[in-house]
Amino acid sequence: MSTSLSPRLLRGGLVILDPDSGAVRRVVTLQYNPDQLTRAFQLRSSGAEGGARGEALRFTGPPTQTLSLEAELDAADMLEFPDANAEVAAAGLSAQLAAIEVLIYPEPAALDRAAADLAAGMIEIAPAPAPLVLFAFGRRRLLPVRITELTIVEEAFSPALDPIRAKVRLGLKVLGVNDVGFGGRAGSYAMAAHRSLDATARRARGGRLTDLGIDRV
Repeated sequence: MSTSLSPRLLRGGLVILDPDSGAVRRVVTLQYNPDQLTRAFQLRSSGAEGGARGEALRFTGPPTQTLSLEAELDAADMLEFPDANAEVAAAGLSAQLAAIEVLIYPEPAALDRAAADLAAGMIEIAPAPAPLVLFAFGRRRLLPVRITELTIVEEAFSPALDPIRAKVRLGLKVLGVNDVGFGGRAGSYAMAAHRSLDATARRARGGRLTDLGIDRV
């Protein structure tokens, strides 16, 4: 019996949680990991916002971080294992794409309740609640996010016009304590991600002043 020494390949994806109970509603796994993950930061500091003298070295909160990535899906590769991908054999990538697309819509039940409240004469209708979405990219990155951009490019179709090859471009805003507060489930995930980042940074090997051509500061 041979044992493979290759490391297990982890996949990125989205974990959809119930915002109240924290129960996992769905896990959306990317078929292929993206070749590129772009992360952009907008700093929050007193100096950057025109604060008073002496405030330039103070943070007003964690930075705003946005993520962008492109993932590919291919039904042909999934059909190498038809027993595990019966829905792909029946309707191509329709279900996989819908599982991502539905995340940017209010739930039908919430819209039905809003319509009933409107019909009952309520003046102000509360916005529909959104699920708590976590972006998972390795064991060290589990980030609460909000989907800000979604582009789906369907590139090939079955005779029934079901997509069989597609690219999904995702824009995500990482939710920090400035967005969700310190309490609640989203706040706990935001702080856990912050602490994980800090712990990872502490493992980095430090340099020396002489490496920079400096004797002292």
